[in-house]
Amino acid sequence: MAAVNERVVHRSNALLGQAYGQGFSYNEALLTGPGLKGRLKAFGVVAALGAFMLGALVKPGRYLMQRFLLPKPGEGPSEAAQLAGHFDLRFWGKGEAGQALSLKVTGDRDPGYGATAKMLGQAALFLALNMRAGSEKTGRPGGFWTPASAFGEGYLDRLRRHSGMTFELGEGN
Repeated sequence: MAAVNERVVHRSNALLGQAYGQGFSYNEALLTGPGLKGRLKAFGVVAALGAFMLGALVKPGRYLMQRFLLPKPGEGPSEAAQLAGHFDLRFWGKGEAGQALSLKVTGDRDPGYGATAKMLGQAALFLALNMRAGSEKTGRPGGFWTPASAFGEGYLDRLRRHSGMTFELGEGN
């Protein structure tokens, strides 16, 4: 998702009047470990993703993936596994003055099922309660907004209060 996320984050910065800074940059990476072992893991990840994408492009590959690799409709983690799931994400960055920043985001449900459903539900409620056309609450004209530029802190507050998510801003690593 890095290619899509990068565009959305940069558009958010532009829509928010360069709120993240004029020289802001954003990228995503997967840590595979140090040295030769980490480099080999990185090459393996790239090769596997490339093979998956290539397989998805050609009809025989799609057939084989649907038959042997991908879950069937209705398959997925059990309810118990979803309830037991959680996530813990870490983000690091540098401010304009070079200071180190970090953000820890956690959730109390499986990120692919329970947490995503709660995030979408809270987004829908936020839209219904705060983003009505002509509402005094939004201060936003029509157009194409990113979630960060349209929702702002109000959505984060809903996620904190109702979705079992935490957002911890810190300094350093």
